[in-house]
Amino acid sequence: MDISEEVLSTLRRISRAVEVYSKTLLREFGLTAPQLTLMTTLRRSGSLSVSEIARRVSLSQATVTSILDRLEQQAFVTRVRGKDDKRVVYIELTDKSKEILAKQPNPLHNDFVKRLGKLEDWEQTLLLSSLQRIAKMMDVERIDSAEHAAP
Repeated sequence: MDISEEVLSTLRRISRAVEVYSKTLLREFGLTAPQLTLMTTLRRSGSLSVSEIARRVSLSQATVTSILDRLEQQAFVTRVRGKDDKRVVYIELTDKSKEILAKQPNPLHNDFVKRLGKLEDWEQTLLLSSLQRIAKMMDVERIDSAEHAAP
């Protein structure tokens, strides 16, 4: 097996692990990992605009809007017009989402988070850098933008 096949195989295994864990989150909390990621970002930072959420979680604004639409339908977030500038819409957590977040679900598998935390700082940075480079090589930003621009 050549290196590109090994990379693809490993990416598939990672994707499968993320998918399985996301199903666990959905079953236990009624949330997907991306939904939980947005909610934990809001818990840490308070109400934010859609563009600010997108910047903080490194997703396109279109992707974040789509996730927020589903969260709003499930009454996990609300949209509130800015007091100073009515053109700006802020996203806020509801009591329902705060109850779930109090149980401290993690958008990443807890075992993974523990193992990652045990690595040296330089190892964590190397892993992150490698993953970011893979994402760039796969042109994920363009793919994500094109996916949400399609009718």
